[in-house]
Amino acid sequence: MPFTPADPDFVRRVRDNFARQRVMQTFGAELTRVEPGEVEIVLPFRADLTQQHGFLHAGVVITIIDSAVGYAAYSLMPPGHAVLSVELKTNLLSPARGDRLVAIGRVVRAGRTLTVCLGEGWMEREDGREQVALMTATMIGLPDRE
Repeated sequence: MPFTPADPDFVRRVRDNFARQRVMQTFGAELTRVEPGEVEIVLPFRADLTQQHGFLHAGVVITIIDSAVGYAAYSLMPPGHAVLSVELKTNLLSPARGDRLVAIGRVVRAGRTLTVCLGEGWMEREDGREQVALMTATMIGLPDRE
């Protein structure tokens, strides 16, 4: 479903906001695509972000997808708004092993205050890619809180 952003300069606003998110810097995540209601974030695999079995830690996977759905919602909000997560539900489908995590956030329904999103996490490797997580999320737009 095509969405029309409330801010014609939404790409710059999303990218500027992402650049201020310190946890994404700490993890080494990159915002690779911004479209109205859809965002992609890529995280190269790093051993220091794994759990005891060598898989990318579930908390890291969830954090990256949370940012993807949050920025997908934010892309449709008017200037001067901030976005926060209200509710997240994540199904971890498979261990996160591979070369990089690709998180895609998509808006399902954008309301005046609440936006419902779907997030996917995919691990890419030389032999293909595998979906490792599926998230449903509700985001809130807070006015006058840029």
